[in-house]
Amino acid sequence: MGKNREKKKRKLRDPLDTTMSLGDHLEELRARLILAILGLVVGTAICLFFGPEIIRFIERPYLKERGKYILSKVEAKVKDSKATNTSAYFLNAFSANLLKTLETDPNAPDIDPGAVRFVYQIYAETMTKLAEDPNYIAVSADTYSSLSEQDLIAIAPADPFIAYMKITLISGLIISSPWVFYQLWMFVAAGLYEKERRYVLTAVPFSTALFVTGALFFLLAIAPFCLRFFLKFGDLIGVSANWTFDRYISFVTLLMLVFGLAFQTPIVIFVLNRTGLISIKSFKKSRKYVIIAIFAIAAVATPSPDVVSQIALAIPLYALFELGILLSWLVERKKKSEDKTQ
Repeated sequence: MGKNREKKKRKLRDPLDTTMSLGDHLEELRARLILAILGLVVGTAICLFFGPEIIRFIERPYLKERGKYILSKVEAKVKDSKATNTSAYFLNAFSANLLKTLETDPNAPDIDPGAVRFVYQIYAETMTKLAEDPNYIAVSADTYSSLSEQDLIAIAPADPFIAYMKITLISGLIISSPWVFYQLWMFVAAGLYEKERRYVLTAVPFSTALFVTGALFFLLAIAPFCLRFFLKFGDLIGVSANWTFDRYISFVTLLMLVFGLAFQTPIVIFVLNRTGLISIKSFKKSRKYVIIAIFAIAAVATPSPDVVSQIALAIPLYALFELGILLSWLVERKKKSEDKTQ
């Protein structure tokens, strides 16, 4: 009999049908966190099988911006170099290697070295004419070699594995976000009145959509801008940008998570207003404090001292704050108009 009571007490309560004490709230929090973590574990396990595809998707901004960066350097070197010098480099190297091979390799075909020198002369005259052509573009050998420097590198044995686990964890959180946000919002609903809980239920799908939107917004819109700035700034001060795989993944996945959480701002403001905790007037009066708080949050949440990422986070975060106020105002206005008609 006692065991049955204990099981009933530990059973997850429905926050929409019950009023709970402080102890019940703590039990509810524990149960909801366990369920949320289990959903995260399942999502992460699924992403473990699709890790390579996810990595290629996350690396896309880097490869795109790195390609543009190298292309700009190639174009700059083409403008600063003469085609004759470039062609002479390749021609001399090829001719010298061919003559050396003919003289030293017993398996080399019987070719007259004079014929090689004759071809060298014809080729040199051709390249000289091309050099005089304004439409001809030549690229030096060291520029071609720099094209192989696009890949991210690992400087420690465990770096690829650690980065892979970070990717799968964040990806698992994204795909399991509907379940995770449902559990978190249900815990919040347990402390509200029945008429206020419907706003929380409405917030669940919007929280999921905003979280995924925020993560993708950083990866597809903000990350290319930040990477382009860092590449050009490094070039400006004469520092070669050879980034490691682990650092890049940490940078991207952390800010994807931060932007996903930051995009919850409109929903939080809407729920706080509709439940009567904070009025629209109070939100408007606190704008100057909110701006300071936003930049402080951005400074803590982004990799220090990455000022570019801080600004890139602070501006959308404030826009989302204003969006939350606007949504609350529109709903309140609609409700007043409906009350007048009645």
